[in-house]
Amino acid sequence: MAEEKIRNGEFWALALERAHLGVWDWDIVSGDCFYSPTWSHMLGYEDGELANSDDLWLKLTHPDDRQRALASGERHISGLTASIETELRLKHKDGHWIWVLDRGGIVERDETGKPVRLMGVQTDISRQKEAEAELERVNVRFRLALAASGTGIWHHDIDANKSYWDARTREIFGLVADTDEVAADLWHSYLHLDDKDAAERAHLAPLSTDGVVAAQYRIVRRDGEIRHVESLVRFIAAPETAGQILGTVRDITEDKKRERELAYAAHHDALTGLFNRAAFDRLLAEHIAMKRLLPLAVFYVDLDYFKALNDFAGHAAGDLALKGVAAGILGCLPSTARAARLGGDEFALLVPNCQSAKAEALAGAILAAVRDADLGLPATSRKLAASIGIAFVEDTTTTVADALACADDACYAAKAAGRNRFAVFSADAASGSGGLNAARVAADTVDAMDDGRLKLFGQEIHLLGQPWQESRHVEVLARLAGRNGKLIPPNEFIPVAERFGIASRLDRWIIKTALSQHGAAMRSGAILLGFNLSAQTLSDPLLWDFVDAVIAETGAPHSGIGFEITETAAVTNFDAAEQFVRKARERQCRVSLDDFGAGMSSFEYLRRFPVDQIKIDGSFIENIAESRFDREIVSAIAGIAKSLGCAVVAEKIEQQEALDILRGMGVAYGQGFLLHRPEPLEAIVARAGEQSPASGQSPEKRFG
Repeated sequence: MAEEKIRNGEFWALALERAHLGVWDWDIVSGDCFYSPTWSHMLGYEDGELANSDDLWLKLTHPDDRQRALASGERHISGLTASIETELRLKHKDGHWIWVLDRGGIVERDETGKPVRLMGVQTDISRQKEAEAELERVNVRFRLALAASGTGIWHHDIDANKSYWDARTREIFGLVADTDEVAADLWHSYLHLDDKDAAERAHLAPLSTDGVVAAQYRIVRRDGEIRHVESLVRFIAAPETAGQILGTVRDITEDKKRERELAYAAHHDALTGLFNRAAFDRLLAEHIAMKRLLPLAVFYVDLDYFKALNDFAGHAAGDLALKGVAAGILGCLPSTARAARLGGDEFALLVPNCQSAKAEALAGAILAAVRDADLGLPATSRKLAASIGIAFVEDTTTTVADALACADDACYAAKAAGRNRFAVFSADAASGSGGLNAARVAADTVDAMDDGRLKLFGQEIHLLGQPWQESRHVEVLARLAGRNGKLIPPNEFIPVAERFGIASRLDRWIIKTALSQHGAAMRSGAILLGFNLSAQTLSDPLLWDFVDAVIAETGAPHSGIGFEITETAAVTNFDAAEQFVRKARERQCRVSLDDFGAGMSSFEYLRRFPVDQIKIDGSFIENIAESRFDREIVSAIAGIAKSLGCAVVAEKIEQQEALDILRGMGVAYGQGFLLHRPEPLEAIVARAGEQSPASGQSPEKRFG
């Protein structure tokens, strides 16, 4: 009996204490409610510290939970539920709220069956609720990430043979449904026939591995639209079941579209849609390697008068003209031919299995197509023409460079013969002209930078009527020595460098070599160096990074350096020229506008470019003593330059009478001063070092 008492009393009190359960006992008739000590301890109170009242628990219940707790009890008392079970918050002694799970029910009824007593227990579930809240926060972030990525979730229960797609997955497949469960074989019905087998194999692969398998495939929606999707699939094992296949799905149609666009852009010219230079080189190499496609005709097409059209109608009209020409060329070609825009107004074509007669007929058709191309201009506006060079490849050992170089040489022969015509490359003619075609000259120029055959020369620029030491300004020039030791004129290798895209490399070599060799003389003020820049160099976005690095390495002062840009270079990339001038002036380097007056828009460039010097083209100086027209032009240029604060340099001063006229016009500087020819730069620097710079004059002032 004593043992039973212990089990009915202290035993159960200890059990409640250890289980952290609070017991309540409500007498409905009297309204009294008993709360166990463990219930008080759960809320932070000692025994007897709380006044025992029938509504004590309700006073301690969170306002937001009271109605729900009362309703739970009322439903049970009314017989609507088998027990009381609800979650609510109770206020702890220290002021915070704890979550409890309240469970209980009727334990006594009167003789009529009416409930008269209820009992229950409350369990502290605060940790569980915090875990649930944290899980919900994680789920919210997860759902947000899925929504942001456009990813859908699906899974397949292998035992039940049921599939479940979330709303995003259904949206991707274009499926209208209110529930996640879908027919097990539904997915298969969407697969594109060409991708069906591979996609199904990929989704079965996870069954044999614990890794994630990625698959990309196409689906055909019910409206016929084809979409590209990507799935990540993994097998999830589960005890005593066959497990599940869990996967994600993401619509990558737009990604695939961008990939195609990027791939197209990598191989095609953005303006005309023709192949670009890199793609054409690959195609040409592939065609040359296939003997069955020989003879292969290679065409080099260079537009005539395009620069004049650009100057006359503007760059937008020039772009329209290039599009019209490209369309006209394509309209002439057989289906096996390929066309490319090499850059600017130059095009290249390859035509397999093409004999001489067929190539010449095709060239004639292209000439006519260029003449008749839709330029988007009034009929009375300027027309275009083309010069075409044709070279035949009959040997699989021919290189791409040689094939294009031969066609290029023939193109230049067509231009020299009067333009608007074609010429066929002749190896005999090339041999008779010295054996150096353009490609070999370009290759020789690159080699000469490394083997010492590229030499620096200088052209002195004088203050008119003064010894050169008063200005100490030198224009840096390059001379190429052939392998036989004979100098190759600049008008042969510099245009070739521009055509073959090595002009920027050549300019960089000249700048770095000159500053490295003569930086000390420049620091002392003994000499000022000016450099000509090609259009390619002027358009190089990394030019100033290079120049600044060389200056930092050599110690040459910015103020001792000048750059000369021509109208031809400026018109190639007007925005780049404008930006170059701005950066040069920020660094206190001087800028000259070279060959001024020879182009069609020189005064427009003068208005846009805040240059330090204007170099009047030598064609206006050579005959200035005899030509009143030339004198008026030079006088006008000198007057404009003076009003803008620019120094004026006259090129090709080779007569005393010309010198006197120029001095009378206020022209300050002269080049080619009375037949003074370019000479090795190191000789000029050595001569400059024999005399110190003019006292009190800074390099900036001596530069003009």
